[in-house]
Amino acid sequence: MRLLSKTYWNGTWVKFREPVDEFATCEQVTAYANDGAQSRGLYWTPKKNPRPRVAIVSAHPRVDFSQHYAFPGLLRAGYACLGANVRTLNNDMTCVHEQIILDIAAQVRWLKEHRGVEKVIWLGNSGGGSLGGFYQSQAQLEPSRRLELTPAGRPTALRTAVMPTFDAMIVSAAHTGQGLIINETIDPSVVDEHNPLLTDPSLDMYDPINGFKPAPQWSQYSSEFIQRYRRGQLARVARIDAIARALIAEQKDAECLSAGPEFSALTPPRQRAVLQRCAFQPVMTVYRTMANPNYTDNSLDPGNRSYGSLLSDRPDLMNFQLLGFARVVTPDAWLSTWSGLSSNANFLKTAPTIKEPVMVIHAGRDLDCYMQTHSKAIFAAFGSQDKTFEDFADQLHYFEPDEGEPENAGALAQTAKVVPWVESRMPL
Repeated sequence: MRLLSKTYWNGTWVKFREPVDEFATCEQVTAYANDGAQSRGLYWTPKKNPRPRVAIVSAHPRVDFSQHYAFPGLLRAGYACLGANVRTLNNDMTCVHEQIILDIAAQVRWLKEHRGVEKVIWLGNSGGGSLGGFYQSQAQLEPSRRLELTPAGRPTALRTAVMPTFDAMIVSAAHTGQGLIINETIDPSVVDEHNPLLTDPSLDMYDPINGFKPAPQWSQYSSEFIQRYRRGQLARVARIDAIARALIAEQKDAECLSAGPEFSALTPPRQRAVLQRCAFQPVMTVYRTMANPNYTDNSLDPGNRSYGSLLSDRPDLMNFQLLGFARVVTPDAWLSTWSGLSSNANFLKTAPTIKEPVMVIHAGRDLDCYMQTHSKAIFAAFGSQDKTFEDFADQLHYFEPDEGEPENAGALAQTAKVVPWVESRMPL
């Protein structure tokens, strides 16, 4: 059964939609974070301005942004563009945000130390929005005040990292954080994490008794149901948090035992078991994470979007498939990235600390990022005095074309607004 969206998953739309060879050159970047991890990217420079002093940087916790669709318009205007992929590219099973922002730091340092870039603008698209917000909130702190531990209680390398701050931020079709997305999309009707088909009908948004209607009809849920549903979602996230923390505690207990004086007194089989538990890296499977009532009830956060989610036109069935948010994760990755109760990459908490100029872009037909829940909330949260909001009522999440539309129209519409904004704040 193929349930993937026809537009979003058509080779993915985070790509150039016009040739750039005539006006830009490309260089591969290899950067090393202060914890030793390697990351790669593509650095694009305009032929008419081969040593630009201003660069736009874009990255995502999982998706390849090395040829972001907005880059061509910025390159034509004379700005450099760096698609800075992080260590969890194409697989965020082990994504710990306190680690991947070290990759951003390494890439930005490369720009400044090896290519003479003086000003850096962050382009935070989709999950790159909260990633950039978390980076900036940590980078602007004195190193001794940065986070010492991850949500899993592991030491971070943030206090020894050189983290240049951004000079401005562009936030495009972004959500408030991957964890907060899970708070909205996780299915609270799952009764048992080990038996994911076992369902509580009273919390099932896809049960007609609760107001569900299949596409193309819009569902209509009662306010009482939505309140119970949202409470149930947070309760399930808390249960999974507890599972993750218990697994981490078991490993830490084994590590303490192996390092303690009593270890030598254990029998050889017991010693071996303790060391195996120290080395063991468990993986959690989180089923049914495509269950946001906004997918099927447009009245909850009204907009110009169609029925369904970013990944599928049939979220009621896609909810049971392998592909989905946070499906397979380590306990550390769950707590750092996907738990809305534990993750530090929460835009609503980081944005108030950010004072640099910011442009927030809303895509009106976005199927997972909504006007009030995400775009307006992020815009209001920023501590900046210089804030600009742009609403593109007819655009999809990655400004990708709908069937039959010109491939590059959305990207051109966006850069027509972005380039003048950049030029007025960061002239060449």
